[in-house]
Amino acid sequence: MTYLALPLLAFISGIAIAAQAVLNAQLGQVLKNPIYATAVAFFSSLIFISLAIVVLVRRLPEAEAVRSVPVYLWFSGGILSAFGIACFYWLIPKMGAGPMVSIGLTGQLIFAVLASHFGWLQLPVVSITGDKALGVCALLIGVYLINRP
Repeated sequence: MTYLALPLLAFISGIAIAAQAVLNAQLGQVLKNPIYATAVAFFSSLIFISLAIVVLVRRLPEAEAVRSVPVYLWFSGGILSAFGIACFYWLIPKMGAGPMVSIGLTGQLIFAVLASHFGWLQLPVVSITGDKALGVCALLIGVYLINRP
């Protein structure tokens, strides 16, 4: 992929995540429960990712690789996804899409910067520089301006 293709794909995937959050929040309102909407979202995701595996994946992982996965890695991502997604679906009708997504994204970015700085979750260490700290401050100011009454 070209130098611009990856950031463009990242940008489009951000749009997809925001749009799916809004649509599934609406589903949660219609079903009168954000947990139902979360279940529907994950079930439909299972269907689509299963199709992608059939079409795109050429080989299964080696048995040894599957056995070597720590137990917590089988479940931690799913638990965090279910919690985060259900919260988005519950909060969007209460806060609005802009505030929820902007504040949620702020949490993601701050965690990512800190996790990288400290090497949490076995990430490569990428120190917080003055420019990064300034960027986080600009982000916080931007989110404040987006969400102020």
